[in-house]
Amino acid sequence: MANLNTTYNRPSALALTADALALPGISVEGNEAKARRRRRRLGPGERIPYGQFLGPTLLILLWVGLSAGNVLDSRIVPAPWTVLETAERLWSSGRLPDDILSSLGRAVRGFGIGLTIGIALAIVSGLTRIGEALIDGPVQIKRGIPNLGLIPLFILWLGIGEEFKVAIIALGVFVPIYINTHAALSGIDNRYVELAESVRLSRWQFVRHVVIPGALPGFFIGLRLAVVGSWLSLIVIEQINATSGLGYMMFRAQNYGQTEVIFVGLLIYAVFGFVSNEVVRFTERRVLSWQRTLTS
Repeated sequence: MANLNTTYNRPSALALTADALALPGISVEGNEAKARRRRRRLGPGERIPYGQFLGPTLLILLWVGLSAGNVLDSRIVPAPWTVLETAERLWSSGRLPDDILSSLGRAVRGFGIGLTIGIALAIVSGLTRIGEALIDGPVQIKRGIPNLGLIPLFILWLGIGEEFKVAIIALGVFVPIYINTHAALSGIDNRYVELAESVRLSRWQFVRHVVIPGALPGFFIGLRLAVVGSWLSLIVIEQINATSGLGYMMFRAQNYGQTEVIFVGLLIYAVFGFVSNEVVRFTERRVLSWQRTLTS
């Protein structure tokens, strides 16, 4: 009994190891605090309030400074105030609002169709073996074919009207949605599947508690890529036999050498892309609040 009590009263091996590794004059508590500070430095630290606006703001300030110092040739890169004056003039004439609404309408329709198709195909392919065998191969083939290469074929099939433009946007959306959602579904840990089977979850409970939480991180990655893809497709197709939209406005300005009008269109596209990406990121942080990441 004496030996047993002596063993229980000994300091733990962890404490002895910590004391042995401690340098003279430095306590164990000091080592632990130093290690915590080191870990904090390896991470990104606390989020900078409105940090997502820092980079674009600095870029605009650089543009202003170079234009004010006459470093930039105004015929190639117009000054910011010239672009703003041009935007105000186009807005007052009513042309700019009409072109913005036309572009937004195409983008929203194409994005909605592509999002629906991408989610549906990913679910069928990710949850059934026959679905994966039938769907995944053709989608991977489409992934290797750029959308621009399909434009002549779609013009022959659908003409040069709105259907062709919406279809090209939908193609640019559904592929990243499918690829990332399907990868997330395929990567769900088998331990969760076995646990769901052991507790006898129903099919709906399995989808709700295992499939959806496991697929959401990949889905949001695909969603962010799809948002970018929709704007990239839009700016291209609106310069092909269009009669309205921001791309058409820029194409017409190119024929007349109106660089400032082209910059107006580019800035509006940039704002649309930035805002839509931030909306997706905000939604992702709220929906995936349970998931800790480096950017949390």
